[in-house]
Amino acid sequence: QVQLVESGGGLVHTGGSLRLSCAASGRTFSSYAVGWFRQAPGKEREFVVAINWRATSTYYADSVKGRFTISRDNAKNTVNLQMNSLKPEDTAVYYCAATYHGGAATTYTSYDYWGQGTQVTVSS
Repeated sequence: QVQLVESGGGLVHTGGSLRLSCAASGRTFSSYAVGWFRQAPGKEREFVVAINWRATSTYYADSVKGRFTISRDNAKNTVNLQMNSLKPEDTAVYYCAATYHGGAATTYTSYDYWGQGTQVTVSS
């Protein structure tokens, strides 16, 4: 069992940056693949980015490619999401998810553990 807690959300203007963190407790996070998903009001949860458990593979949604970067900090048992050049359409609740010894999966059903989410709001 692993518990996930997201942090780093907030309100920024268009073009601004935020850095989200997903902290894990209960298990060694380096053994888990991690994905970030987001859900805007009235919309379905959508895939943002994922990294496999070995940190050898990442996969980005086209909408964030070139602007967002996922990274692992195994010493701190965290996975970070650096978000640059933010747009109003990036506004959503962002969730991190994990699965043991997984790949960089894009579907939410591939993940077993979820955080509670952190709100990101980008104003125009």
